[in-house]
Amino acid sequence: MKKIFGFLLIIAVLGGAAIAEAQQQGKIPWIGYLAGSGSGPSLAFMQGLRDLGYIEVKNIGFVFRTTEGRSGRNADLAAELVRLKVDVIVADGTGLALAAKKATSTIPIVITNSRDPVGTGLVASFARPGGNVTGLTNISGELGGKLLELLKETVPGLNRVAILTAKSAANDLFVKETEPSARALGVKIIHLVFRGPEDFEDAFRSATKGRANGLIVGLGPSASSVDFKRFVELTVKNRLPSIAAGSTWVDAGGLMSYGADRNMMYRRAAVYVDKILKGTKPADLPVEAPTKFEFVINLKTAKQIGLTIPPEVLARASRLIK
Repeated sequence: MKKIFGFLLIIAVLGGAAIAEAQQQGKIPWIGYLAGSGSGPSLAFMQGLRDLGYIEVKNIGFVFRTTEGRSGRNADLAAELVRLKVDVIVADGTGLALAAKKATSTIPIVITNSRDPVGTGLVASFARPGGNVTGLTNISGELGGKLLELLKETVPGLNRVAILTAKSAANDLFVKETEPSARALGVKIIHLVFRGPEDFEDAFRSATKGRANGLIVGLGPSASSVDFKRFVELTVKNRLPSIAAGSTWVDAGGLMSYGADRNMMYRRAAVYVDKILKGTKPADLPVEAPTKFEFVINLKTAKQIGLTIPPEVLARASRLIK
């Protein structure tokens, strides 16, 4: 693993000169990978490519760029990959994919996951994406009601839930589509907007002021691991039960998550890259919805915040963190 990331760091330093030389010699295709955090492409994505016969340096190369949780860098990093003339751009999230689409209409773009690719204008439709963008949707925009139901079943007396999201039209839609379920369950929604690390304390003050006794986290993959860890610490400190649509949240110490199996989605993204490198146009590759979901509960966190998970909820979990 260290060798892999060592290679990725070398590629990051070599940049355009290395790519230009390799492309001129017709050696290997180059993948530009945009992420909100991390030190390299998703391990599941890398394994997916290996399963398809791709070996780093030998027949494929990578340029990895991360915003480090700062969405203001999206456009610059996307433009950099375009200047480097990579063969395919892999975008780990909606915001990064939108930046890449704005930067190029010719380089194929594969989304590893997107909440609402049609509503945000990334693609024309799931069946016929059109243009140069395709990939995976996590349909998390449709999961708000399910997340709320699970939180309601888990937390006695739940009646006011804060929803934390980054500022975007897709996230506003997520909150709006959760409201019918909230009304049916007798829960008031408090929408909190996250613009950057400086908003953490304000978000919690707003949640406390609104007397929230539950939290739905909608930060998505573009948030850095540092952001997740800091926010997890605040939820534990304030004994606030939480749930998110991605297992990254629970692995960082959050209480619960329910959503698409991210590892499977990254492996499927590798399949999309393979097809594009073999000549298929993005416009001819339908956007794929997840087929496998996972419900994860962090029992250590439940104990820390003094919450007993009902047996019927525990029985439905696909994974427990003890």
